[in-house]
Amino acid sequence: MKVFITGGSGLLGSKVAEIALERGYNVYSGYNSHKPEFGEPVKFDLADPNSIVKVIDDVRPDVIIHSAALTDVDRCETEKELAYKINVEGTKIVAEMARKLGAFLVYISTDYVFDGERGMYKEEDETNPINYYGYTKLLGEKYCQDFCIARTCVIYGARPASGKVNFALWLINKLEKGECVKIITDQFITPTLNTNLAKMLLEIAERGLKEVFHLAGTTRVSRFEFAKEIAREFGLDESLIVPSKMDEINWIAKRPRDSSLDVSKAARYLNEKPYDLKKALKVLKSEMEVN
Repeated sequence: MKVFITGGSGLLGSKVAEIALERGYNVYSGYNSHKPEFGEPVKFDLADPNSIVKVIDDVRPDVIIHSAALTDVDRCETEKELAYKINVEGTKIVAEMARKLGAFLVYISTDYVFDGERGMYKEEDETNPINYYGYTKLLGEKYCQDFCIARTCVIYGARPASGKVNFALWLINKLEKGECVKIITDQFITPTLNTNLAKMLLEIAERGLKEVFHLAGTTRVSRFEFAKEIAREFGLDESLIVPSKMDEINWIAKRPRDSSLDVSKAARYLNEKPYDLKKALKVLKSEMEVN
């Protein structure tokens, strides 16, 4: 199987590439600025339609995992034109190329397509994004309805990716240095380990499941509780984690208060089940010890 991953150097894309290579697939990792660690690097620009068409035409993949996006929520709010170009128009062209080549597409979407008024959202629940990032990702979904749409929530993993550290690594680093961190108590999520997510996505691609799936961890927690659980698992001082509130943070874009995802459909359909938080953190710890 020939797999093309957009966002191949990102937190999710790099893990999909790593596992796909272990399974013996031909892996092409699309990137813009950070050269990917796994798979054959393919430079392209999601904001440039010609670049997308040429690269996908050259690779001619059987499967496209479309994980690249402008995910900086505040930047999407201030640079709406760029966000639209990458997240909407870019996705439209990726989907058109998948159809043209008969490739199977998995579009990575987000919990931010929901307004966060109640949480534990199922696949069929009404979408209502409250920021421009969520809006562009939802528009992207419209072009991928005949493929797989996989919504996920707060991805973390054992290694930095694209020059950025994820929430778990950032927190561990701060606590190891004995620094206090302010973490919000009133935003609820279902955090997702990239390894678990990558395996679920590859299974969907292998089986050609044309569905909407919520793929995240099974445990709904506040950001604060998530931080506490990480501290406990890694034997770090949880008293350094100081509670704070969403309205104390100077965000440009609004954030949903509870965008947790109900993953019972994935748990029913897939052999690779969504992990609960305790299991995910144990896997994270073992992966970090190897690295």
